[in-house]
Amino acid sequence: MQLLLIGSGGREHALAWALSRSPQVSALYSLLGNGGIHRIAQPVTVPADDFAAIADWCKAHSIDYVVVGPEAPLVEGIADVLEAAGIKVFGPSKAASQLEGSKHFTKEICFKYGIPTAASGSFTDAKGAKAYIRQQGAPIVVKADGLAAGKGVIMAETEAEALEAVDTIFEGKFGAAGRRVVIEEWLIGEEASFFAVADGEHVVAIGAAQDHKRIGEGDTGPNTGGMGTYSPTPALGDAQVEEVMETIIRPTVEGLKKEGAPYRGILFAGLMMTKDGPKLLEYNIRFGDPEAQVLIPRLETDLVEIITHTCAGTLDRLQVKLHDQSALCVVMASKGYPGDYVKGTVIDNLDAAEALENTLIFHAGTAKEGDTWKATGGRVLGVTGLGVDIQTAQANAYRAVQTINWPEGIYRRDIGWRALEKEKKNQKEAS
Repeated sequence: MQLLLIGSGGREHALAWALSRSPQVSALYSLLGNGGIHRIAQPVTVPADDFAAIADWCKAHSIDYVVVGPEAPLVEGIADVLEAAGIKVFGPSKAASQLEGSKHFTKEICFKYGIPTAASGSFTDAKGAKAYIRQQGAPIVVKADGLAAGKGVIMAETEAEALEAVDTIFEGKFGAAGRRVVIEEWLIGEEASFFAVADGEHVVAIGAAQDHKRIGEGDTGPNTGGMGTYSPTPALGDAQVEEVMETIIRPTVEGLKKEGAPYRGILFAGLMMTKDGPKLLEYNIRFGDPEAQVLIPRLETDLVEIITHTCAGTLDRLQVKLHDQSALCVVMASKGYPGDYVKGTVIDNLDAAEALENTLIFHAGTAKEGDTWKATGGRVLGVTGLGVDIQTAQANAYRAVQTINWPEGIYRRDIGWRALEKEKKNQKEAS
């Protein structure tokens, strides 16, 4: 079986790692890629935004499946173009991809099909948005409607901050993503990331993780694309997983089918676990980054099996299993991220870190020049530790982080703190 993987981040390196380990894969190609991906997948030089050219290349190279990692090409319709050319794609259609491409669309689906979510208003003008904020009060959440690389959400603790956020979005900080704003109530609870896979008709749970969005320890500072994550999370036990599937995931898949936009691919629900039960914060149409770096290593089921059953519409015949082990990922980023950062800094001792037991290092923004690794992006490495519990996985991840010599790199030192607090509490109660 020959596969093409599209994308260049840590998520895609994790996907490439899993696909390359499948006995069913005879050849793995990478469009875009990064330094880590190119060690295990053959690079392709077709223009990434020319979907017709990608389809031609796939037909010329007898590609069996295309795996699309990031959201942007899916929202732009790459799956539709490839499938029209007879090429199987792991990822949703343009119509179904509106779940991430438009927060307004997702809210409409939620309200129509009774999916629990935050109360909200949607506006295409600043005047109406500001009037709604003044009516609702603060704290409140202001979101750019479209794709904003995970940075289009402003958690406004005061009314003044919310009004300023509206101006910032409509003045173009997030480009076309900010043509509309969605303003939501500020939900209280614990956030969690939940993943399932759907084939348009059937949907199967994969697992859960907990992300750390803020740049600083103690969840302080501005939001980022994600500074670390761990799985499993105590925020989602078996009972909560079934509740999420019953009240959020299945109604969404059934609703999209009724809307004529059957959903096929990974479905990532950002959740708030409130006192009234789980509520949907947002949907993403692909694996999270860095959540993929902890969930994919825990997959016991061959990823290729998930892909083939999804494309064939036979997920009802597949049970997705995860290993019992825990995984924790620490993101190493370039100093200055999520603002301006310097590119081209040298990273030493990567080979020594990768050689450590119970450790995986996924590249997000790297390039190799001769024998030297250099940082090329904001988030650069995802250092994943594995272990019997979160504490052990955390220790293994930070051991590898400290082995890497990168003076210009930054990282949080408290990834997994919520889970560790709960583990300590449980141990204390047990004794």
